[in-house]
Amino acid sequence: MFVYYTSGTCSRQIIFEVDEDNKLHRVKFIGGCSGNLQGVGRLVEGKSLDEVETLLSGIKCKNNTSCPDQLSKAITAYKKSLIEKDKK
Repeated sequence: MFVYYTSGTCSRQIIFEVDEDNKLHRVKFIGGCSGNLQGVGRLVEGKSLDEVETLLSGIKCKNNTSCPDQLSKAITAYKKSLIEKDKK
């Protein structure tokens, strides 16, 4: 499970899991617009990290970001954490 703390959105956290094929699972937003964010979570279920990261990056709401954009940033952070882990 990966936890990402959002910035500039109504949601406060994004929690998700990634399988061995780099597919997203159980995406959950904490805070924010519940119905919309449950929809985002269902729509990205089973999709590849790269696909979701590219698809959602740059979507704007307020503060020059959005919850979908924050999910793309969470995926970027997840990938970076794997690189850091491999360096150790």
